[in-house]
Amino acid sequence: MSGMNQGFMIGTGLLAAALSVFVVRRMDDAADSDRLEIRLNIVKTFGYFCWLLIEIAKSNWAVTKTIIGLHPNIKQHFFKTPCTQETEVGKTTFANSITLTPGTISVEHEGDKIWVHALSYSEEDLDALAYMDLRVSNIERAV
Repeated sequence: MSGMNQGFMIGTGLLAAALSVFVVRRMDDAADSDRLEIRLNIVKTFGYFCWLLIEIAKSNWAVTKTIIGLHPNIKQHFFKTPCTQETEVGKTTFANSITLTPGTISVEHEGDKIWVHALSYSEEDLDALAYMDLRVSNIERAV
């Protein structure tokens, strides 16, 4: 990517990449037996992320109206929401989805609950998060 097309530069880059792969593979086998279980259906995951993009846009609009409005309805609130995912990847996907939607942040994960901070809390937030939790659980189980 430097614009230098000489054989020495290309060879050095290939050697560095091969050495990096060798070191990482060796570390993976010898030092760390911890494995991540990934059970996500590719088609359903793609559909989920398309749905999530729409939810991010809707939340962005709502937060913008709250901030710019003459009478902002800011009602900050900390609350717990259940997470029903079976794997760490599923729980992380759910927590990151919460954080990606403007106006909400996942703060901490405790067992099968996630602490959430909302900018303008309403009872509908719990229903929306329960639906998001269900959607993430569905992409996780349908392998």
